[in-house]
Amino acid sequence: MSTRKLSNIPINKFRKFLESQGMKLIKDSKGRGGHEKWSRADLDRPIIIQTHVDPIPEFIVKQVLRHLNISRAEFHNAMKKI
Repeated sequence: MSTRKLSNIPINKFRKFLESQGMKLIKDSKGRGGHEKWSRADLDRPIIIQTHVDPIPEFIVKQVLRHLNISRAEFHNAMKKI
């Protein structure tokens, strides 16, 4: 089990991670709301991230990893490449 934390990830770096996983931005945060929708063809629903909170909260990172079926170790390896 990885002991590295999933917190304090800047929003710009997290966006690059989502892009590296084949995700596409389908709705940006322009206007009201402060949220972005990201999607991929094999997912049954979009991933929503808050853009008005930086860094990304740990619970959001965990939720995204569960939805993408990615382990913490895989996440940290992908983040090293970004």
